[in-house]
Amino acid sequence: MRKSQAKKLPLAPDGRFNDKLVTRFINNLMWQGKKSTAISIFYDAVDKVSKISGEDGYEIWKRALVNVTPAVEVRSRRIGGATFQIPSEVRADRKISLSIKWLVRYSRERNGRTMADKLANEIIAASKGEGAAFKKKEDVHRMAEANKAFSHFRI
Repeated sequence: MRKSQAKKLPLAPDGRFNDKLVTRFINNLMWQGKKSTAISIFYDAVDKVSKISGEDGYEIWKRALVNVTPAVEVRSRRIGGATFQIPSEVRADRKISLSIKWLVRYSRERNGRTMADKLANEIIAASKGEGAAFKKKEDVHRMAEANKAFSHFRI
């Protein structure tokens, strides 16, 4: 077992928007270490979002991330032979991580010609409060609400 927790490496901000959150998103989008491909996919998606909506694509992406970010989640806890789903608040770092993962995952599952098209469509849908990533957040919140009776088991 590790003596101390591993240190988090600082992220460098991206080239276009000078934002560390964009770098984090691109790192989650990346497959097999192909970062330049992931960067071009993200920037193409943001450009397509701005062309489709007529607004700033970066702002719409940020709004989509906020819309997909969960506030509560359920965690499994075994108590007396039974497993309970216990609702708990999500840490700030995990909130961002979950929202990024959901946006990337559900954009990959979408129908579309290229990954940039899929990502752009998912970003637009999430910013309007629609789409699979937003539905995932709603499902997580609904699950936490349904299991509110077990919240006294919280650690």
